[in-house]
Amino acid sequence: MKIAVLSGKGGTGKTLVSVNLAAVAEHAAYYDCDVEEPNGHLFLKPQDIKETTVFIKSPEVDADRCNGCRQCIDFCKFNAIAAIGDKAVVFPDVCHPCGGCILVCPQQAVKETKRPIGKIIYGNAGNVQVISGMLNMGEESGVPIIRTMLQDMKNNTTSLQIIDCPPGSACVVMESILDADFCVLVAEPTVFGVHNLNMVYELVQIFHKPFGVVLNKCLDSENPAEQFCIAHDIPILGRIPFDGELGHLNANAQIISKVNEKYGQLFREILEQIKEAADNEASVNPER
Repeated sequence: MKIAVLSGKGGTGKTLVSVNLAAVAEHAAYYDCDVEEPNGHLFLKPQDIKETTVFIKSPEVDADRCNGCRQCIDFCKFNAIAAIGDKAVVFPDVCHPCGGCILVCPQQAVKETKRPIGKIIYGNAGNVQVISGMLNMGEESGVPIIRTMLQDMKNNTTSLQIIDCPPGSACVVMESILDADFCVLVAEPTVFGVHNLNMVYELVQIFHKPFGVVLNKCLDSENPAEQFCIAHDIPILGRIPFDGELGHLNANAQIISKVNEKYGQLFREILEQIKEAADNEASVNPER
């Protein structure tokens, strides 16, 4: 079962939920797809670390072959190729490596090279496999790294896989949830939190993913995010209280479900709620 954990912005509690769901499971694989700023490993503290580099294909112009015809420049809609003098020059930072410039060049002056854009770090933390993607600074998209991680996920036989998605609802988030069986949306109890919840709520509907909400930082007062869930008939999978002890443990990169049994029980209940909701969805829509 693949569970993707999403939030409309950073700081909502997405990683808090992700690492604790992985920690309370009998066995789990945790995939940190927040490749611009992965931090799940700070909590899980994996050992036996291994790394692999992720490359993308990048065009390169052979100046000796290039005759300045500009066909590659006219083709590129991202303005990643420009003419300097009578030669074409590629700016890899804005290139979306579609390969079109290679196809249209009549002189065969454009060739593909491999360019490193980041890495994937593998390790183990007790009952949890930890796989973290890390994008190199200055790179414009983490999608190739996430795609490599998702391919690893397909080959992983661990029965429970937790996907810690990037915040928001952009392309990297869409890529992260492609293979998810169930999505968990994490929300804060504010009007702004409702706005962010609505972003990922609309996203999972577009992708036709079964989902539920975990309400974080809950107070005894009115909770706009809870009201949003009730109004839209969204299952509430669990409520995490606004708790100073929790905040202290989390700020010190401790897994609260391991340190405090009260939270251990809470996350076990949330995981059971997720499994039950996913099973119910599978029985209603077996084609998914």
